[in-house]
Amino acid sequence: MSEKTGKRYRTIWISDLHLGTPGCKAEHLVDFLKAHECETLYLVGDIIDGWQLSGGWYWPQEHSNVIRKLLTKAKRGTQIYYVTGNHDEFLRRFVGFGLSMGNIEVVDEHIHKTADGCQLLIVHGDAFDVITRYHKWIAMAGDTLYVNAMRINHHVNRVRRRLGMPYWSLSAYAKERVKSAVNIVSDFEESVAHECRRRGLDGVVCGHIHHAEQRDIEGVTYMNCGDWVESCTALAENFDGSVEILRWVDFNTLNLAPARDGVVEPLRETASA
Repeated sequence: MSEKTGKRYRTIWISDLHLGTPGCKAEHLVDFLKAHECETLYLVGDIIDGWQLSGGWYWPQEHSNVIRKLLTKAKRGTQIYYVTGNHDEFLRRFVGFGLSMGNIEVVDEHIHKTADGCQLLIVHGDAFDVITRYHKWIAMAGDTLYVNAMRINHHVNRVRRRLGMPYWSLSAYAKERVKSAVNIVSDFEESVAHECRRRGLDGVVCGHIHHAEQRDIEGVTYMNCGDWVESCTALAENFDGSVEILRWVDFNTLNLAPARDGVVEPLRETASA
């Protein structure tokens, strides 16, 4: 994949990389970072998965390549805000000390002003998830099940690929069919939007629920980055202030390594803010 396929943006938001887990699509992420430049880059939580790393070390070279690419961007002038999430909550204890490394600043949240003057709350979003906030043991148990599901999903898709069948997502299948999961996502989105209205802000950019979205909720622009475990999505602000969803990899080729000859092309889904 050539760097020429990308574009320069005013701002890019990515979240839920989950570095340190087998599910992270690190190779696709490195290609995305190579192909896009921006003035400001937000890492909107769950970048390094401390929950999984605390139970066993998993850190292949591809994950180091992601860190190296982020550091290179910062060195070349990109302002990076690392917004803490629940999986990298170990960093939250340092936020009060103004932790920063060159052009990389660690924060719990940030207010971003777009080129057209809109004020956006940038936050991971776990504080608005009732289960994560009040029943952490349930959240951690659910995370273990999710990671195991992703491992199973990987092997299932190896077989499907050999049979010429498209990618299939076990987690997406479950989410679509469990009514309570749909209700939890809806409650989460409403809670985040309510907080924006309370603060007098125009919108929010968050992560946490692994579903890229951009919609209006009673006058608040709700935007979610998605993730780099399955969807490989990001949000990007153009220089006129409009924001779009970038869908980097075709869902059906998600379990393939990035092609260096251009076979796997990035796909983009555009929407107005």
